[in-house]
Amino acid sequence: MNDKKEQDDMMSLIAPALADFALPSGMRQTLQGRLMDRLGDSIRRHAGLLTVRAKDGVWQKVKSGVRSKTLSEGPFGSSVLIEMAPGAVLPVHRHRFLEEGIVLTGGMQMGDLDLGPGDYHVSPQGSRHDQISSRQGALTYLRGTSIGDLAGVALELIGGLIPVQGGKAITVTTTTGQWLTVAEGIEEKLLWRDGQRESRFVRLAPGASLPAHHHLQDEESLVVEGDVFFGDILARSGEFHLARAGTQHGEVLSDTGALLFIHGGIRSQ
Repeated sequence: MNDKKEQDDMMSLIAPALADFALPSGMRQTLQGRLMDRLGDSIRRHAGLLTVRAKDGVWQKVKSGVRSKTLSEGPFGSSVLIEMAPGAVLPVHRHRFLEEGIVLTGGMQMGDLDLGPGDYHVSPQGSRHDQISSRQGALTYLRGTSIGDLAGVALELIGGLIPVQGGKAITVTTTTGQWLTVAEGIEEKLLWRDGQRESRFVRLAPGASLPAHHHLQDEESLVVEGDVFFGDILARSGEFHLARAGTQHGEVLSDTGALLFIHGGIRSQ
């Protein structure tokens, strides 16, 4: 820890917990020192990791019946949560970036598609989306979107006026795609891949873990179901986690079982 206020804040949390134990003064100070050292080491090891909790961030109105919360921003669009009220509609638009979406709750309708919780949809850069609606309301995770960037949204809407569909979208529902066992208690379903990056679902059984690893590229994760520890950081269902290039993860562990969406660099085969 480099900030004295952080140290004082942490000590204010630790001291009451130790006060319930009858300890000699010297032992109490030793324990406090060890705990502070452990906390400082944890903060250093997790530097560069961002976790957006369910209570974090600000919801902003996109249009009538639609609001969004930005999770992260980057050169290939933003990652957001988008909430649609029953009957809400998103207009025709053309994608400036590769755009991926996962329905978390409710449902979304796009032409002949009727997507429900856990369904994944990816649209290539330059492709065109017809009108998107939600009969029952929906909460959806999007990455690679212009939502939150007024100029970018305007370009997507203008591009949508041109009646050329562009590249073909891919949909992977909860009943399609192939789950592969990659380690004891761990299954993966590949969703999308190009020459450098990939997206996949990772399912961890209770007690299963992924080994510690470094990130050569940014890696973002969304906890779709369950709880998971990224090292010392606990993320719960619906929460977002971003590891920047150059950072590292300690063991990724789930005590209860979890389903993760992960987008990052292609791993060595």
